[in-house]
Amino acid sequence: MGILVCMTPRADPLTVEVVDLIGTVVARYYEEYEHAATEHSLTGAQARVLSLLSIEPLPMRKVAQRLKCEPSNITGIVDRLESRGLVERRPDPADRRVKLAAPTEEGARLARALRTSLDFAREPLGRLTVAERTLLKELLQRMLGVAPE
Repeated sequence: MGILVCMTPRADPLTVEVVDLIGTVVARYYEEYEHAATEHSLTGAQARVLSLLSIEPLPMRKVAQRLKCEPSNITGIVDRLESRGLVERRPDPADRRVKLAAPTEEGARLARALRTSLDFAREPLGRLTVAERTLLKELLQRMLGVAPE
């Protein structure tokens, strides 16, 4: 009787190199993001929550899901942002039992300032042509299983 052994195929050198490059980009992005947050007297986690909420108000449960962290952590972060006047809790128009966290006007302004201060993300992309940036976007969307816009 034969034994079937399932082994994960070894990654080819090109895949290993691409994964390493992606890791370097992510590490640099987080380093710059933490620096930008500090410049605005925020922690990196506070900046990420504020940036996410500036896209759309969300229940804290969804914020936790999107940032892949515990809901209790998000509650504390939102509490601190709220005490600084950057976030407010408001009833969800679709379900008044649910509270949405949403940026205040000052919070939205700060989220925009954070985005514009991320030079690391823009500078290397600026070296690519529009066609190359479009291709990169499409490849990243495909990797993530996101439908192209």
